[in-house]
Amino acid sequence: MKSGFILAAVCMALASAPLAAAQLYQWKDAQGRTVYSDQPPPPSIRNSQQKSFKGSFIEIGESYTVKSAREKNPVTLYASACGAPCDQARQLLTERGIPFSSKDPQASPEAQAELQKLTGQLRVPVLVVGSDKIDGFETGQWQAMLDKAGYPKSRPPGSPAAAQAPAAAQPPAAPPTGAQPAP
Repeated sequence: MKSGFILAAVCMALASAPLAAAQLYQWKDAQGRTVYSDQPPPPSIRNSQQKSFKGSFIEIGESYTVKSAREKNPVTLYASACGAPCDQARQLLTERGIPFSSKDPQASPEAQAELQKLTGQLRVPVLVVGSDKIDGFETGQWQAMLDKAGYPKSRPPGSPAAAQAPAAAQPPAAPPTGAQPAP
């Protein structure tokens, strides 16, 4: 219990230190207790560990609300390079901060078989939230399904992007008819 208190005190001291690299030593003393210190251990100590910390930071994971919703109702997006509907589907999930797995039936025979079994067809996008699914993209329906599953309406400030797969590359826009190429 005492070493836990010491560790907490050392961590607090490190967190309040300037952004310079900090050294922390860990070893067991003669009584077998774990010791943490910013000072090197005595020469008689053989198995010490030295750790280096650069700056102080707080790691921000997903919020409790997102974690709870994800565990109860995981989200899977079946999408390919189908154009605007698939791009808008990915964008909606990303903007809301929804963690999702993305499956491309055009690139994966396994995903194609799953989609065929799930919907009886191969049209995308398809959103699966828990045991519910929606074929095709319609913002209002997707928002309502995500709300019902308990996902927050928007990504909390400072949270990481949620999309698991990058959006499909957009083909370059075709020049208007009769347009001259740039020199």
